[in-house]
Amino acid sequence: MYLSDAEEIVALIVAIAIVIGFVASTYMEIKNTIAEDKEKRAEKHHNEEKIRTLIEYLNSKKKLIDTLEHTKKTLKDKENRK
Repeated sequence: MYLSDAEEIVALIVAIAIVIGFVASTYMEIKNTIAEDKEKRAEKHHNEEKIRTLIEYLNSKKKLIDTLEHTKKTLKDKENRK
């Protein structure tokens, strides 16, 4: 059971269309995966910057609290000496 010339041409065109479709869908999936990866990296970088800022804020606040406690202690010691 052999195909006629017209049927062979149609089968070849369909096969080529399937291969092109597969290549195109694979390309689009890779492109989307790369875009998602870039987005995740950018989000991670942004979150790391927020964390650094928060750590700096907390360290500054701790220094202020420590300074306040030291000042209170110093004032209390001066009052006790009098």
